[in-house]
Amino acid sequence: MSDHSHLPTPDHPIEILVTGGCGFIGSHVVRELSAAGYLVVVMDDLSSGHLESLGSTCDFSLYQADLRDEVEVESCFRQHRFQGLVHTGGLALKGEAIDDPESYYGANVIGSLNLLAMCKRYEVPNFVYSSTCAIYGMPKQVPVREDDPLLPHNSYGRTKLAIEHALVSYYEAHKLNYIALRYFNAAGAHPSGDLGEDHDPEKHLIPNAFRVALGQLEQLSIYGRDYPTCDGTCVRDFVHVMDVSRAHRMALEHLLGGGQSGSVNLGAGQGHSVLDVVRACEQACGKSIRISEGPRRSGDVPTLVADISRARDWLKWIPERSQIDTIAADAWRWFARHPRGYKS
Repeated sequence: MSDHSHLPTPDHPIEILVTGGCGFIGSHVVRELSAAGYLVVVMDDLSSGHLESLGSTCDFSLYQADLRDEVEVESCFRQHRFQGLVHTGGLALKGEAIDDPESYYGANVIGSLNLLAMCKRYEVPNFVYSSTCAIYGMPKQVPVREDDPLLPHNSYGRTKLAIEHALVSYYEAHKLNYIALRYFNAAGAHPSGDLGEDHDPEKHLIPNAFRVALGQLEQLSIYGRDYPTCDGTCVRDFVHVMDVSRAHRMALEHLLGGGQSGSVNLGAGQGHSVLDVVRACEQACGKSIRISEGPRRSGDVPTLVADISRARDWLKWIPERSQIDTIAADAWRWFARHPRGYKS
């Protein structure tokens, strides 16, 4: 029989801090943890997240704070006894990272180091980190394994890798247990249709495909038709946000139960071309999506697909909703009900 003594119960509450909890990934994580019985505290500066995303189904406390402000961050830690931290906060757009490295190093490095310092000071033992497949750069083989070379091409990937290195150091020096979850292409929405993706500006493929379907964009830009792939467009590994949020809970429970620390890929384990995704979006919404073809973008790799065997072996996690048709259908349900995002 499995030992579940490390899991929350009414007599054994477990308090968890989720940073960036009003963002796309973070809001799904908050709902997942809240449903599992954890006492969730959300920290978000609301610069890009949406308080509305948490709705009325989650039991949580909110601290509006900038992670770079040590005083604000410590005020939260001082009032709670966290047994774990799930860090989904930070900046995550590759194009922005190229043009604005100062903001990325500030938010993703300084903010994260503040959290690590607080974990040491207030004896928080477990840290689940939102990392990225961008740390791999141009992979030498596909599918990509966690021990493959890490050669990020931009500030986004470099800042995420810097904190993975810091996590190793904090584990060695202070016994801070950690899992760094290397997302591939997180997409989709909550099946209920009340929780989804709302960015400004929006740079992701599936949301912009549906913006074309809704008449908000004239056409969907496709960057590169000459890659060595099945149809000349990039191939990516799309993983459903529900599978991602469940992986955060399972990573946290892995650590609470004494599991080993390290980095873990999160993907579906299979790739789809850009045009495959567009077709799935057309099927989901029942409309034709007009595309325009442009040149390759700097730094884009032809194919990026995860080896997810470590997630299966360590966390006992397998993707359940990450078929591309399911991802598109769930995302469309959100966009059809919220054509202008959370404000609509």
